[in-house]
Amino acid sequence: MRFALIGYGLWGRYHADAIVNAPGAELAAIACASGQTAAAARKAFPDVAVFTDYQELLARKPELALDAADIVVPNHLHAEIGIAALDAGLDVLLEKPMAPAVAECDALIAAARRNARVLTIGHEFRLSGQWGGMKKIIDAGEIGRPRYGNVSLFRFPYRPGSSAWRYDQRRVGSWILEEPVHFFDMLMWYFEGQGDPVAVHAAGNAKDGAPGMYDNFSTLLRWPGDLYATVTQTLSGFEHHHVMEVVGSEGALRTWWSGTMDRARDPRFELKVQRRGETQCAIVGGLGPSGEVFELQEELRLVVEAFQARRPLVAPEEARKRIIVCLEAERSVRENRVVDLRY
Repeated sequence: MRFALIGYGLWGRYHADAIVNAPGAELAAIACASGQTAAAARKAFPDVAVFTDYQELLARKPELALDAADIVVPNHLHAEIGIAALDAGLDVLLEKPMAPAVAECDALIAAARRNARVLTIGHEFRLSGQWGGMKKIIDAGEIGRPRYGNVSLFRFPYRPGSSAWRYDQRRVGSWILEEPVHFFDMLMWYFEGQGDPVAVHAAGNAKDGAPGMYDNFSTLLRWPGDLYATVTQTLSGFEHHHVMEVVGSEGALRTWWSGTMDRARDPRFELKVQRRGETQCAIVGGLGPSGEVFELQEELRLVVEAFQARRPLVAPEEARKRIIVCLEAERSVRENRVVDLRY
């Protein structure tokens, strides 16, 4: 399967390596945002066609014999480039967040449908033995009915990104769309048997006062019945320390991940479970490597199989719901109130 990579920034370079190493995939073309990154791409991949205009790359689809596009660009470009790739007849792996606006998510879904192409969104946390392992335990009923979830991230400030796009609200949308979107996705995935969340109440503060650009951010999500979850993130900490907990009616799960950086290849991590009928917790083994670098490699391996089978790894309709939660959480902070999600 011949891939075009659109976006060759810091994270895009990891995508390039993941494509090259994915069984059944070939990196056939790269579109870069500047001459400087194009030069770096040509040096790293001398046999790959490199462009500084993604539209030129898409126009050359027939001669390049492209099958799919992996899109790793600033958030405000997701819909524009994703729709163009789908209209060019390519299956698309689109980095999270799906898009900064619900209308753009709808336009992406419509483009996939009218072109009969597969669109999958890069919520790669699901593919980790650690985070995905929690889902297997929950779905097996080993802790009973979920009643409470908690996600906490304590980390260093975000990297600026190419031309500091991550610190430009017009391009990033909000920082809630960066990592909290992952956490909302995981909680909604874990608890999908309980339906969608029905309300969100959030708080946050920002050093420069920019809406959505919260250095510290916390959210309370409620589901039908008594199920609820909290999400807390600080970007004013150090290193990268991530905790996730789920408590059920008959047991509990707790996992943590710690590294000097979010892309550490040698982190420390652990998953523990107290199962139904047991009084002691147990360490879950066989998780494999954990961290976003490893999850990305697994994502590219599986996306080749998914595209061949004509199905997404993460359906865009699911990813759209996560965008709604992010946007309504931002509104909750702005208006200092609970926001109803039932519409």
